[in-house]
Amino acid sequence: MLLRAHYQPRVEQNRGDPMRRSAAGVHRTTRRSLLAGAAGAAGLFTMSWLNRAGAQTQRLSESEQRQKIEAALPAKAFVTPRKPRRLLIFDLNVNYGGHASIVTANMAFTMMGAKTGAFETEISKDPAVFKPESLKRFDAVFFNNTVGNLFEDSALRQSLIEFVYAGGGLMGVHGTSVAFTKWPGAIEDWPEFGIMLGARGANHKANTEHVFIKRDDPDHPLVQPFGGDFDYRDEFFRVHEPYSRDRVRVLLSIDTARTDMTQQPSYGKVVRADNDYALAWVRQYGRGRIFYCTIGHHPAVFWDPKMLQFYLAATQFALGDLDAPTTPSAKLTPAVQAQEKLGWHLALVPSEQPLTLFETIDKAAELGLLYVGSSNRQKVSRDIPRDFDDQLSNDQMRQIRLKLDAAGVRLLTYRVDGRPSDRAVEFARRMGVEAVPVQMGSRAAEVGPTTVALDEPARAQRLGTVLRDTYKAGRGAVVFTLAFGSDKTGLTSRLAQAIQAFNEATVPMAQGDKS
Repeated sequence: MLLRAHYQPRVEQNRGDPMRRSAAGVHRTTRRSLLAGAAGAAGLFTMSWLNRAGAQTQRLSESEQRQKIEAALPAKAFVTPRKPRRLLIFDLNVNYGGHASIVTANMAFTMMGAKTGAFETEISKDPAVFKPESLKRFDAVFFNNTVGNLFEDSALRQSLIEFVYAGGGLMGVHGTSVAFTKWPGAIEDWPEFGIMLGARGANHKANTEHVFIKRDDPDHPLVQPFGGDFDYRDEFFRVHEPYSRDRVRVLLSIDTARTDMTQQPSYGKVVRADNDYALAWVRQYGRGRIFYCTIGHHPAVFWDPKMLQFYLAATQFALGDLDAPTTPSAKLTPAVQAQEKLGWHLALVPSEQPLTLFETIDKAAELGLLYVGSSNRQKVSRDIPRDFDDQLSNDQMRQIRLKLDAAGVRLLTYRVDGRPSDRAVEFARRMGVEAVPVQMGSRAAEVGPTTVALDEPARAQRLGTVLRDTYKAGRGAVVFTLAFGSDKTGLTSRLAQAIQAFNEATVPMAQGDKS
């Protein structure tokens, strides 16, 4: 069955801006699209109401939109909030008129939070809301279709980065992929924002493009509302660098085997050499929880029941209430997935004669580890011969964030001599650290995991016993640490063996084997 649009979209004038152009809305029947439709009818979980919602572009009054949203709202939150939550919705556009869906999304998120009790919203176009004293009132920030260079004040940008890296949430839809770029032209002005978000770019085909969407991670909590793969119509951005599956956990992408990838018109470079067209993902930046989805061009997206459930789950993830894995897609192995299920992490930490922090990061990446620990006795790097402590400058901390991201490694622990001071804990929080180990457990930046040191005897003789005892104790989130200082005694080889043994032991444990 060929799925057709139920509405003819409004034809916009081509003004040279790729996000202001649209097709005349005629869905041409090609042999491939007919085959794709037949394939969907035969085996794909096809939801015609999704197709209708994606095709609808007619303008409705605010009251009519409100009625449609009200009818589509989820009945309840996915999880009970751990505390009252506040979501900042920022909807400024600079040198761009803004999408018609912005107002609709503002209404939908506000109504959704109120009905489910999951969160309260505050909507603003004022960059001053990103001052530290203002931003600390919120649990997450939602950049609602924000196009252009939203603010250039370096202090406000620093405030936003530190808010997210220390554990705040960041959400973006559609045009957010070109936020903090000079518009028109999407000229980069803040590279770290694109890295934090996970991608840049706004090239696309018609704003009623018909695509088949696959759930790349079918068991992920955020995609459960869909129930299966589906088809949709909207304006789907083809993102580019810094996008990579080494960086983000892809949730939804275009099913290129079922979608007619020759649909026209095209605006900008829409073909990726790797044939990877991610549409939605999550990631972690420091302790920050990041979510992005390109589906949000049309107002009708935000009175689509399934999309609202999806966005509610994403919001509760960003706010810190819905636990969801963020390990990048390319890093997933059976062992990593088992460790996600157990809540366990294996980190390389400095020994008594430590490498620099950057050398530790490189060694962890070489060994295939996703996590590192640090110490205030470590130097940062040869180029930054400073102790890793609260005396570092903002730019030096930025270089550390970018080094960790480029290596695909997260910083989990920070060890200090003696009992950690409040300043040390605050520095650890700013650097995205999960826990500050001390002699009696761990003092975390907020609520930290248990840390368990796998010292040399444990690695050599009784690693399995340590893991089984930890598992049976039901400790929840645990960071296991392996110390490394130099390779003069063949330590790298022994570490590799310990990592392999750790990985092999965790798979059956995640399946419930306590033996």
